[in-house]
Amino acid sequence: MLQALHIQNFAIIQELSLDFSQGMTVLTGETGAGKSIIIDAVGLLAGGRGSAEFVRYGTKKCLLEGHFSLNENQEVIKLLDEHAIDSEDHVIMIQREIFATGRNVCRVNGTIVTISVLKEIGNALIDIHGQNEHQELMVPESHIELLDQYGDKDLATAKKHYKEYYKQYKAVKKEQNEWQYNEQELAQRMDILRFQVDEIGEAQLEDHEEETLKEEEQKLSNHQSIVEALSSSYNALQGEEISGLDLVGQAMDSLSSIEGMDDKFKQISDTVSAAFFQIQEASSDIYNEMDNLEYDEERLNDIETRLNLIQQLKRKYGQSIEEIKAFYDKAVAELEKIENREGQMDHLNKKIKDLEAKLLKEAYELSKYRRQAAKRLEKAIHEQLKELFMDKVIFSVNFSKEMKEFVIKDAYENGMDKVEFYVATNPGEPLKPLVKVASGGELSRMMLAMKTIFSKEQGMTSIIFDEVDTGVSGRVAQAIADKIYSVAQYSQVLCITHLPQVAAMADQHLYISKVIVDERTSTHVEKLSEGSKVEEVARMLAGSEITKLTIDTAKELLILASKKKADKY
Repeated sequence: MLQALHIQNFAIIQELSLDFSQGMTVLTGETGAGKSIIIDAVGLLAGGRGSAEFVRYGTKKCLLEGHFSLNENQEVIKLLDEHAIDSEDHVIMIQREIFATGRNVCRVNGTIVTISVLKEIGNALIDIHGQNEHQELMVPESHIELLDQYGDKDLATAKKHYKEYYKQYKAVKKEQNEWQYNEQELAQRMDILRFQVDEIGEAQLEDHEEETLKEEEQKLSNHQSIVEALSSSYNALQGEEISGLDLVGQAMDSLSSIEGMDDKFKQISDTVSAAFFQIQEASSDIYNEMDNLEYDEERLNDIETRLNLIQQLKRKYGQSIEEIKAFYDKAVAELEKIENREGQMDHLNKKIKDLEAKLLKEAYELSKYRRQAAKRLEKAIHEQLKELFMDKVIFSVNFSKEMKEFVIKDAYENGMDKVEFYVATNPGEPLKPLVKVASGGELSRMMLAMKTIFSKEQGMTSIIFDEVDTGVSGRVAQAIADKIYSVAQYSQVLCITHLPQVAAMADQHLYISKVIVDERTSTHVEKLSEGSKVEEVARMLAGSEITKLTIDTAKELLILASKKKADKY
């Protein structure tokens, strides 16, 4: 349910904050006052297409913010969990900023999300039914989706299983098609793979080989510098004329003669003694290194050649020896597949045959539940149409073929059924495609009938009707008012209307008007009291001139509406 809406610098709205209640809320007012702009704002919070044109002239950005209670809407809760969006107390806050530059920033509970994620969540929160939405009925391809919306859990489960097998089937078919290259392309690919496999295989690369070779190369390349440094160090410590080690030994002997006289002398003597033995050990290590040090120019050339080879392979196949070896393994596997093409094709053909059998079985199961749902939908639609004074209309869900006629070539993502709604609008006429025979008014009422049915099934948080009652009057207008109010028993309803019958049924009535603030037009919203409701319904009845008679008629309409709600709901 939409609890609160805040709008800032959006179209002609400078700043507006609205609180909404459960049940049915109507928005009325003169044409151009901003009623549809408010609905547009809600639509943008649900992931609608944003544009810099929405930003109020002279400002840098517009801000939209909506607070929703989830009312155990499991679909939204699941989506929030999937996208790692925190939600507490089953409340969700959606914010959207649209900048004059065209940039959009969307947040759900403070987490920045993409427009596509916002649309996913918005579609599960809000259902906006506009003046032209009945055009959905004019697209036969959409009829199967409308039918499936009405289906039960068995239908939903069957459809999920079918789609899983269909996805696998398409993937295997794609792989099969990829294998059906012409012989020349396969031969060229095999030549390339063989060259790559041979080139990498002949190199016999070892893990961490490059690092080890670079260390050895550095030593050989700096042989002369190493020899000079070791020789100089050894001469300084063990030279024939002046020996650093002998001098430290003399100091050690001198200090040992007085170390018993004072603890401080003892500490110094111990330090020098330790240093003597460490220097002696270091001298021995330096001598051994000098003794073992050899310069092998041929080995240096071999190392440089090997490193050049590794570098060439890295340029072709990866950034490291590990990546090159991974490329090699992948190339070997692909080469084996191509060389074993017949076996691979046999394997794929067997897999496709198995999936086709499973797909047909799942298609039968899905169609069975779909046809059961169609019978229930037909009955439910007829009941709703009676209440909308279309009791003579016959509505039928037409399946293009029987289940026994299904063949695998009929398979597509929604099953193997082709579904279209048929109607007979007058007694004695045959059933014909709805898209060819229904008028605009009939389509609008049929869609309203479906919304009434689906609102019970879907648990939609909020449903918005944007002037769906245009062009009707009299008893049909009252029937539409009753129908919209019945929808509000299962979902929160926001409704823009010009019909007094619809306005009279509202639980909450908001009046939208235009005001001039600082020489700029802005939208103003007023929540009407009971007395103000009478005046507004009277205005809707009479137009500009309100008389005592229209006031009395408005009062009577509101009293009848209250009585009807009390008796029926």
